[in-house]
Amino acid sequence: MDRRAEIKTFLASRRARVSPEDAGVPTFGGVRRVPGLRREEVAHLAGVSVDYYARIERGHTGGVSTEVLDAIANALRLDEAEREHLQDLVQATRPVSPSRRQPRRVTKSRVSASVQLVLDAITVPAIVQNNRGDHVATNAIGRALYGHETNDPAVPFNYARFVFLNPRAADFYRDFDLMKRNNVALLRQAVGRAPHDEGLIRLVGELSTSSAEFTELWASHDVLRYKSGVKRYTHELVGDVEFGFESFEITSDPELLLLVYTVEPASPTEQAMQLLANWTAPSAASHQSLRTSTD
Repeated sequence: MDRRAEIKTFLASRRARVSPEDAGVPTFGGVRRVPGLRREEVAHLAGVSVDYYARIERGHTGGVSTEVLDAIANALRLDEAEREHLQDLVQATRPVSPSRRQPRRVTKSRVSASVQLVLDAITVPAIVQNNRGDHVATNAIGRALYGHETNDPAVPFNYARFVFLNPRAADFYRDFDLMKRNNVALLRQAVGRAPHDEGLIRLVGELSTSSAEFTELWASHDVLRYKSGVKRYTHELVGDVEFGFESFEITSDPELLLLVYTVEPASPTEQAMQLLANWTAPSAASHQSLRTSTD
């Protein structure tokens, strides 16, 4: 992917989102030919020259300091995920000397035996995923919740493929439109962090050619990082369920993320999970952990 073009379209999309009124910029009437802020208005708010900001927006970021990027982020009212994404995009445009070059980042597709033991000890749905959104490992109730259609480790369950390519997803997600937007934003953030991850690039290409809706959402340049939140599903066996969730980086594998779904005690969701666990217990006992060799 063209890193300079990514910077240009990302910053332009963020400018278009901020109105002059929200930024405290006087408009003095008249017709504005662009939505949101003009380049010169962003430059003024960030305390840099118009020419300098225009060079940055065109992707010419050599020598740009963290302080200047922070000032631009403040002017555009970027959130934490967007600030990280801008830093990632800028970093990717800078040459790296051979002595400082990092090895190619490899998308993790396996977990250690100890991590799997932790998963199996958790009584609520728990999933380990990589930056592509593959289910690298799950516990039994997590597999039952998502209804993994295959145990083939070479074809792991993938959030994005499920959301955009599987017709079952529309019935499964109670907040389907939100899930689609969030999923694309997570992938956009992942690509910014790992611009040379071939598996991630292939996934984006596959979804872009297979789903017009994915392509439209991808063009929005929204980004998102997992933290915590709410997930609401309709399971084909136990009906409507609702979870909180928390996300944790795995210290032994920092490229992997652990998602643990929380359940309110004595809630309908807790009862539904108990029922689902009972129904799926025989098959879950014989199921082998989802593990594949590293790509």
